[in-house]
Amino acid sequence: MKTKLLSLAILTALSAPAFSHEAGDFIVRVGAATVAPNESSGQVATFGEFAVDDNTQLGLNFTYMVTNNFGVELLAATPFSHEVTLPEAGVNDLAKLKHLPPTLMAQYYFGSGNLRPYIGAGVNMTVFFDEKFTNDLDGALSDLDVDTSFGLAGQVGIDYKFNDNWLVNASVWYIDIGTDVNFNLGEDRVSIKTDIDPWVYMLSVGYTF
Repeated sequence: MKTKLLSLAILTALSAPAFSHEAGDFIVRVGAATVAPNESSGQVATFGEFAVDDNTQLGLNFTYMVTNNFGVELLAATPFSHEVTLPEAGVNDLAKLKHLPPTLMAQYYFGSGNLRPYIGAGVNMTVFFDEKFTNDLDGALSDLDVDTSFGLAGQVGIDYKFNDNWLVNASVWYIDIGTDVNFNLGEDRVSIKTDIDPWVYMLSVGYTF
């Protein structure tokens, strides 16, 4: 009797439906996305280098499965907001800025079935706005402007589908963001090359159409 029950359990597990991405599927994922900058910059006069803090926002991505294994994804989010500091000078509230980093990825999904790890590579455009100094260092700094960035991006992730439509996802991006930070230092206009190069971490739920 025990042998029959064990055999029945194995057959039931083997016959359980496998929910997999297929060509023509459109996937929407929504979750928390954290941008964690890995920044470096030129020297800001005698004040040292810029530092940029982490920020978490609502992340969105949209994937179209071209084949069962190849997909195209667009990453979007609500605007990320960062504080800029000068740690070497002890300035913890130098500036604030916002940005949007739309990223277009080509993806390859491994295997088949419910669990689908994937990798991706693509291009990023990061648009900065609402830049402002919150500490002008006694009038030394003014007129902050940060240029739009264009760069490459890489990605790893994994989907787990628990029925035909719904899934959970975890993914990580590395994005090449390099920009010029422009401002007035006294009477001089200066431009500081700055690499932000963040890791982006996202946990999300998704729906397949």
